[in-house]
Amino acid sequence: MKKPMKWLAAGVLCAAAAGAQAQVNQIKVWAAACANCHGTDGRAEPGAISLAGQNKDDMVQKLLDFKAGKRPATIMHQLTKGYTDEQLTQIAGYFAAQKK
Repeated sequence: MKKPMKWLAAGVLCAAAAGAQAQVNQIKVWAAACANCHGTDGRAEPGAISLAGQNKDDMVQKLLDFKAGKRPATIMHQLTKGYTDEQLTQIAGYFAAQKK
């Protein structure tokens, strides 16, 4: 009886790990939309704003302000409207975790 429980537990852990990896991959896909202006993994070329290593809470607030039209921008108003607030929070977390 112990062996089936071990296999069941192992299966549950593998499924959870696969689900977590799928979520990380999805966040990377969302963040890739930022690369044209902000560089790969948020490390921009000179003259553009780098997102890598920035404060997550500050980025979330700026993104939500863009989405609400409270912050001046050229294209960010439209881009942020394509994401939920939770997705924007996850994107900000991704960039905050990147090395500068």
